[in-house]
Amino acid sequence: MLRIVNRVLIGLAGGVLLLLGGSVLAVGLGAPPPSWWIHRGPHDVLLSDTERTRWREQGWWWPAVLAGLAVLVLLALWWLAAVLRRHRLTEVLVDTGDGEGALLRGRALEDVIAGEAGRLDGVERAQVLLTGRRSAPEARVRLLLEPHVDPGDALHRLTTEALAHARDSAGLAALPAEVRLRAVRHRPERVS
Repeated sequence: MLRIVNRVLIGLAGGVLLLLGGSVLAVGLGAPPPSWWIHRGPHDVLLSDTERTRWREQGWWWPAVLAGLAVLVLLALWWLAAVLRRHRLTEVLVDTGDGEGALLRGRALEDVIAGEAGRLDGVERAQVLLTGRRSAPEARVRLLLEPHVDPGDALHRLTTEALAHARDSAGLAALPAEVRLRAVRHRPERVS
């Protein structure tokens, strides 16, 4: 969902900036402006003195401007935080039993789970992404299944073999997983 919102917002902002910038450039280079355009020529200002000071004496003007700008700043900060937030877990905390603990690279654990899941019967390809906290990781698994495989059986083998081995080897109490199954596209078989 965040990826879609991000793309839509970037597309809208880019389109508006491109449209406004291109039209201001065209009018500045001497193109005739349309009748509804706010500028009349290359020497016109963005806001005249009258437009700039029109609402200054109104009591609601400055609070409304500040509130609108504050909302824009908060939305921009939320968007920036969402974009910069790491979705992939970089390390997993492994309990060594001596109170110290060890750090396991998240990418290494992902590769091990994906490798073992990819070797399961009927699995064409497996992708794993670890999310969550380093003391409580969560797995997102995508399996591409061959046409003859029962999805329930593949899910059962994934949880009892690959995910259980990863959970036990990393010393985790639990390794919750979100699994997405998809079948390989294949041509229909001919029956004669």
